[in-house]
Amino acid sequence: MPETVNITNSRSQTREGSVDNSLPLITIYEISKILGSTLNLEKSIHDVLNILSSYLQMRRGGVTLREDHGDLEVIAVAGMSLRRAQEGDESFPLALAQQVIGTAMPVIIHSLADDPQFTRYAAGADVMEDEVQSLICVPLKTIGKPFGTLSIERHRDGTNSFKFEHDVRFLTMVANLIGQAVSLEHKVAADRERLILEKARLEKAIPRPETGKFAAAGLDNVIGHSGAMMKVSAQVRQVAPSRATVLLRGESGTGKELIAKAVHFLSPRADKPFVKVNCAALTETLLESELFGHEKGAFTGATSDRKGRFEMATGGTLFLDEIGEVSPQFQAKLLRVLQEGELERVGGNKTIKVDVRLIAATNKDLEDAVARGEFRADLYFRINVVPIFLPALRERKEDVPLLAQFFLDKFNEENARGLRFSDGALEVMSCCKFPGNVRELENCVFRAATLAQNDVIQELGLSCHNDQCLSATLWSRRGPGKSIGGLAPVTELDVPDNFGSAWENPPPGAPQSAARPPASRPSMPPPVYPAPSAPLADPMDDWGGFQDQGAAAGDVNDPGLNEKDRLLLAMERAGWVQAKAGRLLGMTPRQIGYALKKYDIPLKRM
Repeated sequence: MPETVNITNSRSQTREGSVDNSLPLITIYEISKILGSTLNLEKSIHDVLNILSSYLQMRRGGVTLREDHGDLEVIAVAGMSLRRAQEGDESFPLALAQQVIGTAMPVIIHSLADDPQFTRYAAGADVMEDEVQSLICVPLKTIGKPFGTLSIERHRDGTNSFKFEHDVRFLTMVANLIGQAVSLEHKVAADRERLILEKARLEKAIPRPETGKFAAAGLDNVIGHSGAMMKVSAQVRQVAPSRATVLLRGESGTGKELIAKAVHFLSPRADKPFVKVNCAALTETLLESELFGHEKGAFTGATSDRKGRFEMATGGTLFLDEIGEVSPQFQAKLLRVLQEGELERVGGNKTIKVDVRLIAATNKDLEDAVARGEFRADLYFRINVVPIFLPALRERKEDVPLLAQFFLDKFNEENARGLRFSDGALEVMSCCKFPGNVRELENCVFRAATLAQNDVIQELGLSCHNDQCLSATLWSRRGPGKSIGGLAPVTELDVPDNFGSAWENPPPGAPQSAARPPASRPSMPPPVYPAPSAPLADPMDDWGGFQDQGAAAGDVNDPGLNEKDRLLLAMERAGWVQAKAGRLLGMTPRQIGYALKKYDIPLKRM
């Protein structure tokens, strides 16, 4: 490597004093590799300036490009701050660059200190006493008119006369390479923009195909063929093209977020953001910052400006889930944004215009909340423009097998299994009320699939068939007019039995606790049974749990009863529910089943 580089005469002196004519060619080669390696224009040009700094002993340099509006912008510099050069603090010689672009000819300033218009720019360099600052500026162009400049600043010994013809020739070659790179980047950007616009035009012109396994339901992302869901699909398709605010009503777990997404993707705003916020998950202060954004320093921890969800959703859709949980104080702030379409960030005073379509959802009785003063009437009327009521899963039973199979397929894919339902298992699930709706059904399927011993999920593998359904217990503890966690309140004809089963019409062979009791029967919590006093017998040991001591009637724990009479008495008292009889006798439902078969006792249907 040579110790010094001097391309003034298109050659370099090596350490031994010989001439190295290959250095300019090596420099051009390195520059072409950089410009051809990436489409990141600013980075590649900055790297080119660094090479010129090494090979030409350049002190400072810069590249300017003419923008679409006609102004010159500094896009890359070396030996100075790019931000300061763009803001004018470095006094970058833009006037000289304008002259070079206008004449399409290079310009050489032999001494910056002797030219008044460059005095401030020259003062920013570190210059020795005997050095002279010179500036060379060449145009960037391809075939047409110049569209930018390349300029370098060099320092030379003031005692020697300098000729810059070879430097100008070399920089002109470099400028041509940069010009080709700039032209290619502009063409790629123009093609990309054209393709994006064409894609958007085609998406609007071509109707969305209803693909997918359950496309017949009317919405691509919603599973269901029932009449109730078809009605919801028709409402969604009718309201989606408009700008009207939509209020989704329904119990927890009915799929309000899926319907909100369907409204968005069927609307003209489909290519814009879909932003969702769960209002119940945030405190009032956090919710205000989350929705409206905040300025730097507005509160402890606000280290920078932050856009709110309203700003993020501009041009698109904002989905406010659980809007019934918003505090009355915040409701007034939310109402102003919805009415005026403008907001101020927390800690700021600048008014920001927003254009969003609002979709709200709640499982609360908003009318009752308005009557009690918990929800503002004006906000209620603002969001209740187009209400869509989502049916509970017990109101669309024909969709249960489809949903169950969908969730089982999802489980199989995630866990590399090949499980399937038996007909009896699907029938049992179809008879369940599922107070937690689709969310509970998903959990039920995942639980049964996780505990399945073979590739077929039988009805005996379902938790509700073994009196282990905790959701049914919760369902039984509702009160008249009282909803729990988004579950529907108890009605006059919907009173659960003592054991809280969520089954409405149990299939043949299902526990009879599933049957719906008479309307006059009061709701009671599940009874607590004493633990068995003796170890349970193995059901495979011929079920020898009782002593045959003659027939009698009375208490099931009466030692005077034989095992058959005790079994019959327990079944009668348990309403012929095997699980209940097992609790009375301190046995499992399987042991009760073996005992019934042993004594050939037919089951009664209550």
